[in-house]
Amino acid sequence: MAEALELKPARGARGNVRLPGSKSISNRVLLLAALASGETEVRGLLDADDTRVMTEALKKLGAQFEDSRIKGVGGAFPVKKADLFLGNAGTAFRPLTAALALSGGEYRLSGVARMHERPIADLVDALRGLGARIDYAGRQGFPPLKVSKGEISVGKPVRVRGDVSSQFLTALLMALPLAGRDSEVEVEGELISRPYVEITLNVMRRFGAGVKALGWERFIVEGKPYRTPGRIFVEGDASSASYFLAAGAIGGGPVRVEGVGRDSIQGDVRFTEVLERMGASVAFGPDWIECSGKTPLRPIDMDLNAIPDAAMTAAVMALFADGPSTLRNIASWRVKETDRLAAMAAELRKLGAAVEEGADRLTISPGKLKAGATIDTYDDHRMAMSFSLVALGGVPVVINDPQCVAKTFPEYFRRFEEIVVGS
Repeated sequence: MAEALELKPARGARGNVRLPGSKSISNRVLLLAALASGETEVRGLLDADDTRVMTEALKKLGAQFEDSRIKGVGGAFPVKKADLFLGNAGTAFRPLTAALALSGGEYRLSGVARMHERPIADLVDALRGLGARIDYAGRQGFPPLKVSKGEISVGKPVRVRGDVSSQFLTALLMALPLAGRDSEVEVEGELISRPYVEITLNVMRRFGAGVKALGWERFIVEGKPYRTPGRIFVEGDASSASYFLAAGAIGGGPVRVEGVGRDSIQGDVRFTEVLERMGASVAFGPDWIECSGKTPLRPIDMDLNAIPDAAMTAAVMALFADGPSTLRNIASWRVKETDRLAAMAAELRKLGAAVEEGADRLTISPGKLKAGATIDTYDDHRMAMSFSLVALGGVPVVINDPQCVAKTFPEYFRRFEEIVVGS
């Protein structure tokens, strides 16, 4: 794909889109299938950069892959020395750090420059509380990491902060069955992005784990090994669905996404609440969602802590509202693939919006949509996909570095082009 992609003006959107597999579910399933005893057949797995780095790491650690089948190692990883490069995949880096800390070997984990700017001290501190040996190979509190054999003890509750990233709790929960004894986790501070922890618990239970949530403050994890469910299906990615559903809301629709629906285990299906609040019509089936609407949309003032990824789609939709919108409780944007609060504010201003950026919120006052703006994407797939929606305002828009969507949705722009109606 070219270094920049110009999207032509569009006057509407309609059609059907089959979604790629959920990134969040895919990388959880890959890790637990690798740790489980037996062979797991995985259907619907996402094929993108983040899952490829996880797969390559798991192969190096002893799991066997053949087509859609994964033969697990039946416990801690048997390979006791490895150097792993994990790109900018937080859903690979954080859980592997925890699993390797309980595997009793010598490992080095690194990633791209941005990954080395994403904090990991809260997870490292929690694992050290269990007796793990983890050292920072660069700046304190950030990757890369060196993991060495420690003396793991789960006799007392392990504490982990929950107010920066839910991935720290997810990583800890998925690794603790390797301890061989029942353990308890206490969450310090308010747990953000709770629906992602619900995904974790759901997938763990599919692999036979005994895990109990006592509110959102305490979790009990049984020390029994993972076992294969035999076959598991990865549903379509609800975060990716948000772009197409938003296109239906802005561009008339109907636009239907297939592969995720009312029975989804993903929190980002709640993006439909945003759509409805903005005036769109939404319909559900067991494995599909359909949206239609018209502009101008209604402005919103919403707490979007539970759906931080899909909240980016809402920020661009705010350009099509007839008044100011405020997105609240989104501080976790600051520690994602880029500082999404700052990046989103900067790019929305290019399009004519007045934007007020707070510590954990954005207020977006739309103006006349500027034609031909060039959007910087900051090597962030969600920036590129969200801003594609601007073309539905009947203006051209240029997306820099469009290939960054390969992180989770390599075919995104092709699928988007299939549903838009030219001017």
